[in-house]
Amino acid sequence: MVHLTDVTKFYGSKRALGPVSFEIEKGNTVGFLGLNGVGKTTLLRILACGLRPSSGTALVNGFDVLRDPHEVRKRVGYLPELPPVYRDMTVTDYLTFAGRIKGMTPEAVARRMPEVQERTRIVEVRDMPTGHLSQGYRQRVGVAQAIIHEPELLILDEPTHDLDPVQIMEMRAMIRSLKDSHTILISSHILPEISRTCDRLLILNDGEIVASGTEEELGEKLFTSRRLDVTVRLGAAKAGDGDRAVAVEAARAAIARVAGVTGVQIPDSPGSAAGDTGAVNFQVEGDSDLRAEVCRALVESGHDVISLNRAERGLERVFVGLVGKGGTWH
Repeated sequence: MVHLTDVTKFYGSKRALGPVSFEIEKGNTVGFLGLNGVGKTTLLRILACGLRPSSGTALVNGFDVLRDPHEVRKRVGYLPELPPVYRDMTVTDYLTFAGRIKGMTPEAVARRMPEVQERTRIVEVRDMPTGHLSQGYRQRVGVAQAIIHEPELLILDEPTHDLDPVQIMEMRAMIRSLKDSHTILISSHILPEISRTCDRLLILNDGEIVASGTEEELGEKLFTSRRLDVTVRLGAAKAGDGDRAVAVEAARAAIARVAGVTGVQIPDSPGSAAGDTGAVNFQVEGDSDLRAEVCRALVESGHDVISLNRAERGLERVFVGLVGKGGTWH
């Protein structure tokens, strides 16, 4: 569906992008992540034929963005970060205009209009000027103009930009409803939205793709060890005898003796776990899934295991591990 090979973009002598190479298969929903200024919007605009690459090849369903830009535009719907609405037009007039400049006949626009307005949930505002709409409705109208011509590839640049929590949930539901009929590429700075919406991730750093795959695959590649979060009620503290610090150290030592454990940390002050004065949290690093062994070692040492879970390799942890902590989001 989408094929990029060594695509670069220069502004004067400054390289803004590339070389970038990747493929997106038809029907996938792909999340595009990167810090501010690494070239995300530049790449999206190249795919939407809004910018010409300085070198390389970019194909959308076999059509080259340089040689066949009109054919590419027929197959691409693009929502930039700020929806390109004309504030004095009503919603229906604007969508009619958008369909016509994308090559649709008046009859095709009229047939398509009810479905588009229903899918993007803008029926109730169809006769209002777009300048009178809330940000949430403007974003929906922006999605509507992007899909009016039934594109095969839908590109969404920050689709939840400036939306409140309810509007974000509505936008997420809308994107999910579009997955059956479009290949989707989403750029967003809201990591949970990417995690909940996309099948695959592309992470851009310093103008180049540094990783691709599912969230789970990236976590497995990046973090070779496995972490457990363990909450323990200390035996000595429970019985009311002995020094608490000694009991904490005894529990830590019991975990550390388990074969395969490579590290044990206490992320908070002993006794703060879940408000339980007799409990403590441990973070356990190991070379495999050691839940059973760690639980057995603690119980045999006279401690109660309140909870024991594998720590999630969340998208934020994966992202920071790949591109570092510096920079700001775009």
